[in-house]
Amino acid sequence: MTARTATISRKTNETQIDVTINLDCQPGSGNAQEISVSTGIGFLDHVCFSRQPLLGSYFSTAQDSAIALGTAFKQALGEVRGIRRYGTGFAPLDEALSRAVIDICSRPFCVTDLGIKREKIGDLSTEMFPHIFYSFAIAAGVTLHVDVLRGENDHHRAESAFKALALAIRQAIERTGGNDVPSTKGVL
Repeated sequence: MTARTATISRKTNETQIDVTINLDCQPGSGNAQEISVSTGIGFLDHVCFSRQPLLGSYFSTAQDSAIALGTAFKQALGEVRGIRRYGTGFAPLDEALSRAVIDICSRPFCVTDLGIKREKIGDLSTEMFPHIFYSFAIAAGVTLHVDVLRGENDHHRAESAFKALALAIRQAIERTGGNDVPSTKGVL
């Protein structure tokens, strides 16, 4: 099987982001999962799997991190063959419960409903969360829906949303053992 890895760099006037991604680090794969995150934004480091130094504003760092991660994801996935394509993830975190649904389809779109009431979690403006999901979806070329179904604590709501997305991605990229394009059209 071809390794599904990618390394990309995204440099703007405000940020320098380096992302290395390996899509085949599932439990039992024999590939150790290594996560190193340093955005300078504590909560973003806590919920995202990226690696970059903070050189610009929080908006640019969050947006550019999501774009870089989405670009690396798309590159690592390569030609969309032999995968499940669709993924759904539910993630509880104490009283919070989130659902994420992804379609790896080359039709980028994103809908989020997080219901977060606080202005900030740590130093990160909560209005950035939908933008992070949107930027990832557009760069990755996926359709993405992320909803927080319940929860009182905004930290738990946000974190469970990111965890649900990770679970949905894991399911969608699972290899089927075939080499077919997962579409009746034969192309995505």
